[in-house]
Amino acid sequence: MKNELSTAFLRLVSIMNDLREKCPWDKKQTIHSLRQMTIEETYELADSVMEEDWKGIKEELGDLLLHIVFYAKIGEEQDKFTFIDVINGICDKLIARHPHIYGDVKVSDAEDVKKNWEKLKLKEGKRSVLEGVPQSLPSLVKSMRLQEKAKQVGFEWENKDQVWEKVEEEIKELKSAVASGHHSETEEELGDVFFSLVNYARFLQLDADHALERTNKKFIQRFTQMEQQALRQGKNLEAMTLEEMDAIWNLVKQHK
Repeated sequence: MKNELSTAFLRLVSIMNDLREKCPWDKKQTIHSLRQMTIEETYELADSVMEEDWKGIKEELGDLLLHIVFYAKIGEEQDKFTFIDVINGICDKLIARHPHIYGDVKVSDAEDVKKNWEKLKLKEGKRSVLEGVPQSLPSLVKSMRLQEKAKQVGFEWENKDQVWEKVEEEIKELKSAVASGHHSETEEELGDVFFSLVNYARFLQLDADHALERTNKKFIQRFTQMEQQALRQGKNLEAMTLEEMDAIWNLVKQHK
């Protein structure tokens, strides 16, 4: 197995070397031109994970691995780092941040591991526990990551009932802002509602982004079925009343 892994990995590196030398498209790429493609590949992997499509996961992991090799090759060409530097860097980081495995630190559960991880990062020179959360993360995911990091230093509610009270409080403030007619204030309060709901999802041990995506997929499925049902009735949605569309929608909902 070890020899097979080494052979497969070196084959990929060798192919990248060939492409970078001989293929006009691959020779042209930079870290900047790869950036958006890497983001797209990451989302394609996320889609496969959402669907539990193991064949897709395998394929998308390969695509991401190619991008990692690509960046490392460019880094080597620019005399910035080598692929060996990349691999040793993550190995050293993992060992340093797992003293309960490679040292004498004692932990009782996964939460202790997370807390210790954040403490170690601060010792490494991080100025805030919130550092490391990418600015370009989707807002819903970013909210969850910010809350998880704040939790590691004890900035956390004690139970889900307290969190739900906060949700209700934020909803009241949103209603008040809507009544005031102030657009900016309303937007801010709506953001607070979303943030508090993400927090509540965490206390329910749910992934808010995953939950919303399930609803997105459910809406797409039901809406397209509604369109198809309307066509079978010889109707066009644009020409139908809301009551007529709602009747078909309710019919679709009954047939899950």
